[in-house]
Amino acid sequence: MGRSKALSAYMIFDRREWAALRANTPLTLSEADLAALRGLNEPIELDEVANVYLPLSRLLNLHVAAARNLGRVKDAFLGRPVGGPPYIIAVAGSVAVGKSTFARVIRSLLARWPDHPRVELVTTDGFLYPNRILEERGLMRRKGFPETYDLTRMVEFLAAVKSTDGDLAVPVYSHLTYDIVPGERKIVRQPDVLVFEGLNVLQSGHMTPTVVSDFFDFSVYLDAEEADIEMWYVERFLILQRTAFQNASSYFRHYRDLPLDQAQEVARAVWKEINLVNLRENILPTRSRADVVLRKRADHSVGEIWLRRT
Repeated sequence: MGRSKALSAYMIFDRREWAALRANTPLTLSEADLAALRGLNEPIELDEVANVYLPLSRLLNLHVAAARNLGRVKDAFLGRPVGGPPYIIAVAGSVAVGKSTFARVIRSLLARWPDHPRVELVTTDGFLYPNRILEERGLMRRKGFPETYDLTRMVEFLAAVKSTDGDLAVPVYSHLTYDIVPGERKIVRQPDVLVFEGLNVLQSGHMTPTVVSDFFDFSVYLDAEEADIEMWYVERFLILQRTAFQNASSYFRHYRDLPLDQAQEVARAVWKEINLVNLRENILPTRSRADVVLRKRADHSVGEIWLRRT
């Protein structure tokens, strides 16, 4: 979808206009809180939280309240006890665009609203097939593409979140070993709100009869120019080369001693041959399904906010 056609479905706000929609929403995060939530090469300042995240958290809080009120109407009509399923917020966007930091910050802000203190964050990484399966299928160089996820298991998890009162267990993914951790599980205790973050969460289903996005109540897409995302990806690769890749357990330890120019060359090649292809073919086409699009500038700050009209 072209930009002009995409824009017609949204109301467009600049930072000043969007910040005004914060109303009286208090800033509940401290600098120390924010420092613990930042990701690698994903800078975010309290000013960004105040001007962009707080208005969004207010909007989300209003949506959660409206969904609960509608649920109470249905419960009253059916004559059943009042109670409703968790509100699920999807977060989508390219590799290196800042999804992880965004998801952690918005989760932390939402958990500070008194109406829904139990907010969980789950990433789709845990639903990737283990490396042994990807290797068997010749898909290791396409990790992160839709076919590398266990979509059936993902759908089953989301369905269970909406219908189960008990705890749920999801697989854990290690970015150090680049694989699912055998036998390790993250426990999701029936939350008020679930933030579900991943590359392709807004994609329409073609491998399962149920579409993953059918379970989402609200969706956010993080967007930026391709050249900026490539720059962030290369910068992150170089940081990892000096840190995580030095670990003997790192899947990418063979890159740890590359000279700077070679490391940059490798990072750009991986971006162009894998991540850019996935962005263009699978991720960017889902942007038009998002309720909110956050357009980031070269310095990682959000410069423009798109809010779906209907």
